Amino acid sequence: MDAVVLRMFGPEDADWLVARHAALYARDEGFDEGFGVLVGEVVAAFLAGHDASCERGFVAGRGGRRLGSIFCVRGDAPGVAKLRLFFLEPEARGQGLGQRLLDTCLGFARGAGYGRIRLRTHESHRAACALYAKNGFAMTGARPVRSFGVDLVEQSWERAL
Repeated sequence: MDAVVLRMFGPEDADWLVARHAALYARDEGFDEGFGVLVGEVVAAFLAGHDASCERGFVAGRGGRRLGSIFCVRGDAPGVAKLRLFFLEPEARGQGLGQRLLDTCLGFARGAGYGRIRLRTHESHRAACALYAKNGFAMTGARPVRSFGVDLVEQSWERAL
């Protein structure tokens, strides 16, 4: 079996990333088409204007098949990064790839000079939340929201780098 390779996200990955996020979140969470639109906007903004010295997307793949992604982008405060678009294909889950992607993102953020990293997720993403907690993130807030056509509990997490 081929080894999993992590590489930088590029324009050729955009359609895959948007389509897979939209399809899997619709299937698994009942999200409406607004989620795919949001992911598309995030990806388009990244491609149009990210600063490669402090913002990067990573794609995991094996044998030409994309298996997951994670992004580190500039946050809303100086010295703070934001983790975005963390995603694993179902067949890639439970094999340590999520940890590897998270380690890569955190290492990049440290190297880019960030002192903290934040993210937002939903309570229903239990495996991801467990991974964040295991890696030193603390939940800093939770609130009920209606997003993407469903009732959710949105969570904020962060940690020092």
